[in-house]
Amino acid sequence: MYKNLFSPIKINRLEIRNRIVYPSLGTLLSYDGKPNDRYINFFKEKAKGGAGIVTVGPIGIDELGSGFLLLALKNDDDIPGMTGISSAIQKEGARAWVQLFHAGAYAHPIIINGKKPMAPSPVYSKYSKVTPFEMTIADIHNVQDAYARAAARAQEAGYDGVEILASGGYLITQFLSPLKNQRTDEYGGSFENRIRFPREVIELTRKRVGPDFPLTIRMAGNDFVHGSNSDSNMPDIARIYEKAGVDAISVTGGWHEAYVPQMTPHVPRTAFAYLALNIKKVVSLPIMASNRICSPEDAEKLLNDGFADMVNLGRTLIADSYWPNKAKAGKAEEIRPCVACLQGCMDSIMNGHPVFCVANPCAGYEGERIISKTDNPKKVMIVGAGLAGMEAAVTATLAGHVVSLYDKADDIGGQVWLAGAPPHKSELLEFIRYYRAMLKKHNIDLHLGTKVDERLIKEKSPDHLIIAEGAEPLIPPIKGIDDPSVMTAWEVLRNNPLLGKNVAIIGGGSVGLETALFVASKGTINPETLYFLISNEAEDSDRIKELMFQGISRVTIFEMLPKAGKDVGKSTRWVLMGEIKKFGITIHTNAKVTEINNGTVCYEKDSKEEKMTFDHVIIASGSRSVQNLSAKAAQLGITFTNVGDCIKPGKINDAIHGGFSAAANI
Repeated sequence: MYKNLFSPIKINRLEIRNRIVYPSLGTLLSYDGKPNDRYINFFKEKAKGGAGIVTVGPIGIDELGSGFLLLALKNDDDIPGMTGISSAIQKEGARAWVQLFHAGAYAHPIIINGKKPMAPSPVYSKYSKVTPFEMTIADIHNVQDAYARAAARAQEAGYDGVEILASGGYLITQFLSPLKNQRTDEYGGSFENRIRFPREVIELTRKRVGPDFPLTIRMAGNDFVHGSNSDSNMPDIARIYEKAGVDAISVTGGWHEAYVPQMTPHVPRTAFAYLALNIKKVVSLPIMASNRICSPEDAEKLLNDGFADMVNLGRTLIADSYWPNKAKAGKAEEIRPCVACLQGCMDSIMNGHPVFCVANPCAGYEGERIISKTDNPKKVMIVGAGLAGMEAAVTATLAGHVVSLYDKADDIGGQVWLAGAPPHKSELLEFIRYYRAMLKKHNIDLHLGTKVDERLIKEKSPDHLIIAEGAEPLIPPIKGIDDPSVMTAWEVLRNNPLLGKNVAIIGGGSVGLETALFVASKGTINPETLYFLISNEAEDSDRIKELMFQGISRVTIFEMLPKAGKDVGKSTRWVLMGEIKKFGITIHTNAKVTEINNGTVCYEKDSKEEKMTFDHVIIASGSRSVQNLSAKAAQLGITFTNVGDCIKPGKINDAIHGGFSAAANI
């Protein structure tokens, strides 16, 4: 079905079984930098799921470049533990790679035992919030030697290949960038001098591992940082990498400091594949494309269209390690989706916690959360076909129970339909596709349009009851809340009503911000129209931006806290707030709404009473649990479990992980 995707390919002399790569991503599955069972199980699952290459990393090459948290090959004592991971990967038929890492100025003093990080020049780092010390020539040569020695240790630990990390804003990127490299010696200034450091790293590493050992590099296709390297000169860098001795090039997007989003839902699927093609045009090596490659159809098309020779599926394979096997078997509809939320794979790491996935309860817990067939099958009744209820239904069925799933709505999904309505949030609707396929695959008894009450529960007489009633909009005690101009965010997102020219949103949390974008985008042009206008030079650039960001409604948000979007993750908040700015949405913080009267919003701000008049006022002040059945369940004499928002309104992972746990513990 996906002929190119599952065809073999060679890197150096090594044959890879397909074109699918699991790239290096931070996991923090240990806090001592040592391999453990969680690491082994995590990477083994990627190989068992069918990937061609599984990359372990990032792997620290020395103490000052990586600290004590990352897996490392800093000395020979690290080899035995790393051997266990490579062996586990290879036993499942995949090729084992390691990615060698040095953070440079990005190394945080806390992680490197309070020391000051090193870098090409003493330029303050926004990422680590510190000014590094400038590397001496001796430091440079020591670090270069550390790369080569770590590569040799990887070879001794049984790995099939080594990748050098030269992207993301880390040390090699810092040498390449005129913003970060302000040296005046042979390692700074001209392009030839700035590229000297990575070129020598490659040459020294190649000499150490020999001509036949696969050596690859991960580079940015564009730094997306003003004043740094762009896609105009990245091909020149790739040519030098090829000449220095690499066997393949993995191409990704920009730095952690990039002004362009890299992985959020705002990035269209396969958007950065053009960067891979830009490199592919100038070298004769296998090229790997990266970022937001989600479906087998997308991956196959990239290969068919010549953008790349291989595809990196990072977060995609965290969401579902069996993506390759499912695609190969023609069961793409059964792939758990990566919805690009970054909550478990990025925000968790940035907060110092291990990797997890909101969509996959077993990601990061591969050896612990195992569904075992029960010896005592029970009749399980599940109320609510939102995320919690659907995950519980699938998990309970896999465990061998007889499951029936009920929902009063006419379709599955619950609040997912609302969450997927705002701009750039449609990836969330992939949950509907996935669970619809799984309910069908396991022939789960589904009853839609059915309100469950005590009578029905007594009639069906289940052995176990799982209640996933969900939540409803929280209506704040504001005078005039029943004003004709008022509606809830849920009503707006569900029904997409016609709105007036001036719209107020009460509530500046994630729901309020997303609803504001939904409203502000009404009346703007779609991507197809944008392409048409630009390709035909029908409008000038200023008019194009107006058409993209000025819709039918001007939107104003009222938030009583000092800061809007406090419940939004670190890795996505800056993107969301950037979109708010582009659409010209006004936010009043420290603004407490006291009354609504015929569309006039009265509010207190800085101890002053203010008024503004709107055509419509939308309440987005959160949600509250629905506990109709929950409150009565104890009286029914049936063992029951409450899951999801009916316990406490939460996030997607609370629903999915809670549903899994409820079913696994029956």
